Amino acid sequence: MIQDQRQRKLAVLIDADNAQPAILAGLIAEIAKYGVASVKRIYGDWTNPKLKGWKDVLLEYAIQPIQQFGYTTGKNATDSAMIIDAMDLLYTEKLDGFCVVSSDSDFTRLASRIREAGLIVLGFGEQKTPKPFVGACDKFIYTEILRKTDSDSMSSSDKLSAAKLKSDTKLVNLLRNAVENAAGETGWAYLGNVGHSISNFTPEFDPRNYGYTKLGDLIRATGLFEINERTSDNSPAKSVYVRDKRKKTAS
Repeated sequence: MIQDQRQRKLAVLIDADNAQPAILAGLIAEIAKYGVASVKRIYGDWTNPKLKGWKDVLLEYAIQPIQQFGYTTGKNATDSAMIIDAMDLLYTEKLDGFCVVSSDSDFTRLASRIREAGLIVLGFGEQKTPKPFVGACDKFIYTEILRKTDSDSMSSSDKLSAAKLKSDTKLVNLLRNAVENAAGETGWAYLGNVGHSISNFTPEFDPRNYGYTKLGDLIRATGLFEINERTSDNSPAKSVYVRDKRKKTAS
């Protein structure tokens, strides 16, 4: 589903209480990879001085602030307003998906309900986001990486070494299982299919979490896989295939 490259119409709903203005440039750029943000709303109590940092960036990106007073101390009225609006949009607008920006687990059921309706859900939140909300999304992107707004900002110091990558058992198993699931009889798997398999199993996976901009770069850095770049007569572009080095079968 995530691999569909058509221009989707997306609704972007931001929980101002659980997001920071510093991520907005990176957030908008990331969302543009998946479709067009046809609805952009942010929710919070704008009388609260803690939210004053949002003002300038909201004007720059034409995001509509929605006022929601806190009716009772300790209760989050913002979450309820976002959920109600999301359901209204689900039934009244012709959308292809939602982008829910929050680190709050209260949106877990909302994400599940939207997916049940056949729409995609892209979640954005900090690494502290509870796993149930992460798992309820088609794709979940940690906002820490969105603070780096240009490709050059991911320096070599951000990249985990081969030794550290290999010591991450969860990552190694994820990559190996994804390659195996996407592989043919010879053990070679098309990189695009590997990425699709990973997304199905782990919505929060992103090579940038390990310091690499692309999945192929991360796989190559582990040193655990063979890489084969192929060309065809029909296209000058190279297709990348990978194979677990443990495979003994000849290609």
